Amino acid sequence: MVMVIIWGVADVVYVLYQRLMAPPFMLLEIKDILATFGAFMAVLIAVEIFHNIILYVEDNHNRQLAVEIVLGTALMAIARKVIVLDFNEVGAEHVYATAAVTLALSVGYYLIVIRRKGSNS
Repeated sequence: MVMVIIWGVADVVYVLYQRLMAPPFMLLEIKDILATFGAFMAVLIAVEIFHNIILYVEDNHNRQLAVEIVLGTALMAIARKVIVLDFNEVGAEHVYATAAVTLALSVGYYLIVIRRKGSNS
């Protein structure tokens, strides 16, 4: 997993270098910024997964923690998708489906993580 993170960081640097060296020199267009940001978010998701693996192993394979980890990582991944989504290239069905997945993950995260923490206080 560490190698994936390092490879992802190298990819972000490479993509940024390519975009900055292409004409117009040292200027980024919106699509370039979104491509770079998408690559950066992928690295953040990899770091999050690595952190979650460490938490899961240290907590003796707690099933409740595993569900929290999966939901948190899925929320981060769908947030990345929403951020880099080009609304000019996708249809309405894709946007509605993404909204439904985001809503379902948010409700699931609320029910499992936030409500449980509130009831333990």
